[in-house]
Amino acid sequence: MIRPMLEGDWEAWKPLWDGYLHFYRMQLDERTTRSSFTRLCAKEQGMLGLIALDERGAGLGLAHVVFHASTWTSTSYCYLEDLFVAQQARGTDLGRQLIHAVYAEAERAKSARVYWHAQQYNAQARSLYDQVAHPTSFVVYQR
Repeated sequence: MIRPMLEGDWEAWKPLWDGYLHFYRMQLDERTTRSSFTRLCAKEQGMLGLIALDERGAGLGLAHVVFHASTWTSTSYCYLEDLFVAQQARGTDLGRQLIHAVYAEAERAKSARVYWHAQQYNAQARSLYDQVAHPTSFVVYQR
């Protein structure tokens, strides 16, 4: 089951978030993690969290999106900031289902575009992304 995150999902969400951060070799302080979780559940600042749960309520995957204004449309864009599937659910098509759930949320919000970034070395994820979207010619810069 994939649905919007609720405050009661902390125990299911936190191991997924930790796994996602571990994959990217990142660490965040507890305050940032708690703040992000709260905003994702409350749909604050354009943020929305989706969580995939098994029949017992254990977390299998997450998708975090940010809806934002754009100078290129009168509606919004939907940025898929985080996507993660737990090891035990990989190969089950859950990643594709989470992306399609994001697409559905973007359609409800009348977003003109859904986009995300992918690291070049993440071939497994990119093989899925190539099936559900198309790459662009843009290069991401950051400071």
